[in-house]
Amino acid sequence: MKNIDIIRIRNNTGLLQGTLIKSDYFKSPDDRIYFQQKLRAWWKNNHRDFPWRTTRNTYHILIAEILLHRTRAEQIIPVYNEFLEKYPTIREVADASESEIREILYSLGLHWRARLLHYMAVQIVKEYECKIPLEKEKLESLPGVSQYIASAVRCFALGFPEVLLDTNTVRITGRIFGIKTTDSSRRSVTFRELLQFLVDEKNPREFNFALIDLCALICRSSRPSCSQCPVIKICTYGNNGGVI
Repeated sequence: MKNIDIIRIRNNTGLLQGTLIKSDYFKSPDDRIYFQQKLRAWWKNNHRDFPWRTTRNTYHILIAEILLHRTRAEQIIPVYNEFLEKYPTIREVADASESEIREILYSLGLHWRARLLHYMAVQIVKEYECKIPLEKEKLESLPGVSQYIASAVRCFALGFPEVLLDTNTVRITGRIFGIKTTDSSRRSVTFRELLQFLVDEKNPREFNFALIDLCALICRSSRPSCSQCPVIKICTYGNNGGVI
């Protein structure tokens, strides 16, 4: 790990009020604003268009996030559209058979998703009267809904400043702050705290879409396009020739 300081700011009663993070190339609170502004400006000209990004419908976003798990976004577009056309509400999913759902998802592989989608829909109908719960704990208790999916639904449907921690966002966070990543990093409290520090709390929906697209288009796992990165100025990896 490079030189990195996580400074937790507390009030006189000991309650955490905020966090200040510094590293070799990320030296002040202004750099946090710089990161957010540069990311947003880049995204306005380079964003990817997907149908689930144009809606605030909780059900639509939940289905999209489940389909996106371990699957390329471009690949799920026709499946997403077909699924919502056949099952316009969560009740139709609950009333369907698992085999019917599996038939729609067939092209995506990972057929276990059909069973989890059906179980999830049945639970929502029975326990929540067809209304998708919005509390994080209740969302995460649903079959097939991970911490990431619950956070994504709350951010993209409701506008909460949620941290979306997965392999991709861990990678870019580690590169910025100069921290090597492992398979367990997406469950790391430190990485969650670092990414929470970066999140634009005024525009979390746009911020997270932009970060996802930056990971996909620029900050790839192999052969990243560092010379085209809008935030290379404050990135440890980019300034050290791809070395952490």
